[in-house]
Amino acid sequence: MKPGITCIFTITLLLIIILTVSAGYICPVQQSPASSAVNVVESPPAVFKDQEFSFQFLRTVGASYSGEADIGECLATASRIKEGDFESWYSEWKNTADTFRTAGDRSLAAGHRRTAMEAYYRAATYYRTAEFFLHGNSTDPRIVETWGKSRETFCDALALDAVPYEIVSIPYENTTLPGYFYMVDNSGTSRPLLIVQTGFDGCQEELHPYAVEGVKRGYNVLTFEGPGQGEVIRVQNIPFRSDWENVIKPVVDYAVSRPEVDEERIALWGISLGGYLAPRGAAYELGIAALVTDPGTYDVGENLLRNLQEGGGAAANMTKEDLREWLRTDPAEFNDAIRKAMADDTGTRWLNENGMFVFSAGSPAQFWAKWMDFSLVGTAGKIQCPTLVCAGAADHFDPDGVQAQALYDNLTCERKLMVFSDEYGAGSHCQLGAFAQSFGAKFDWLDDTMGMDG
Repeated sequence: MKPGITCIFTITLLLIIILTVSAGYICPVQQSPASSAVNVVESPPAVFKDQEFSFQFLRTVGASYSGEADIGECLATASRIKEGDFESWYSEWKNTADTFRTAGDRSLAAGHRRTAMEAYYRAATYYRTAEFFLHGNSTDPRIVETWGKSRETFCDALALDAVPYEIVSIPYENTTLPGYFYMVDNSGTSRPLLIVQTGFDGCQEELHPYAVEGVKRGYNVLTFEGPGQGEVIRVQNIPFRSDWENVIKPVVDYAVSRPEVDEERIALWGISLGGYLAPRGAAYELGIAALVTDPGTYDVGENLLRNLQEGGGAAANMTKEDLREWLRTDPAEFNDAIRKAMADDTGTRWLNENGMFVFSAGSPAQFWAKWMDFSLVGTAGKIQCPTLVCAGAADHFDPDGVQAQALYDNLTCERKLMVFSDEYGAGSHCQLGAFAQSFGAKFDWLDDTMGMDG
C-alpha cells in the first residue's frame, strides 16, 4: 500500500468498522416483491441500551419458542447484569444456568424426567449465553469449562427427549467433526435430509430448534460444527477456513453413507455467517438439492472496500488486494486504532475478540486479513440448486441488505429473495426472536422445493 494513504486509510477504515458493527436498526431493506412482509416500524424499547447486549439477549430469550429458555428467567437475569460489562454478563448467566442445571438434577432424582429435560435445555442455553463474551483471552479456562457444561447439559436433555438422535463423528481430513443426527423415527427409512450449520459465533446445540422443526416436517436432520466453530475451535483448535467446500464435501459424503438418507433430496441451511459458508459449499457440491442462506452473505472484503471507496479521499482508488496486502503486514497503527475503538464500543470489541479467537489470529489486522478471503465473487454462479436468500429489514450486521442482495443478484440458479419486516419483530439478524415467522416462511419454501407432502 502506498505510504501516503496509510494514515487516512486507518482512520477511514476504523470509522467504517465502527459504523458497520454499530449501525443499529436504522437502514431498513426495501421489501422484496416476493416477500409477504410489511413496512418496517420502530422496534420496542430493548432491555439493554447497549446494542450488542440487546441483540444477544434477544437471541437467548428467542429460544423460549422451543422451550429452551424462559422469558421470566431471562428478564430476571438481565436485570442483574451491568450494562456493557462482559464479566457481569458471564457471572449472571452462569448463575442462572447453574440454578436450572441443579433444578433439573433434583427433578431427575425424583423421577420427573420431563421436568428435568426442560430444565436441562434451558440451562444449556444459559451456559452458552454466559460463555459468549469470554473470547478476549483465548486461554481463559472458563471458555472450555462453560462451553463443556452447555454441551453436557444439552446432551442430558437429549437423552430424556422423545426424538430419536445419534451423536456422530464425521470424518474430516485427519480428524473428525462433531454432529448430531436427528431422525423422524427409528425405522431406518430413507428420508429427505436437512443439513443445518451455524456461522461466526455459534455452537450446533443452538441449532436444535431448527432440527426439531425439520423432524416435525418429515426431514431427518444433521447438524455439525466445522473449523472455527464450537468444539472444533475450543477443543480441537482448528480455525476457520474460507474454502468451505472442503468442509461440506465430507459432511455430505458422511450423510449419503447412512441408509436413513435419501441422497437425491439433501438440503443445506446456513445460519448467520453460514449464509456465506453454505453457498460456498453448495457451489462445489452437486449433491445439494436445495439451499437456504440465512441471511445471504456475498463478500466481506468487497463490502468493506465499497464503504471505504465511498468515503472518498486517498482510499477512493484502493483495490481489494491493496487492503488485504496492507492488513497482512499487521500494521501497528491499524491495530492500535481498532483496540482503541474496542475499548469504546461493545460491538467492535466483541467482533474483533471473537474474530481473533475463531481465526486463531494474533491481532485485529490478522483477523481482518483472513476474513477478507470469505468471498463468493466468481463462485456464486456455480450454485445449481434452488436457493432461498434471506434478509432482515433491521439486520444490524447487514444494513440495507447489501450482502443478501449481492448474493441474490449473482446467482444464476433458480432463486428467491425473502426479506423479513420488523413490524412483528422478524427483521433482526437470522430472525432471532421471531422463530414462528421465520420457520413458517423458510420451511414452506423448503418443503415446496424438496417436494415434501406436508
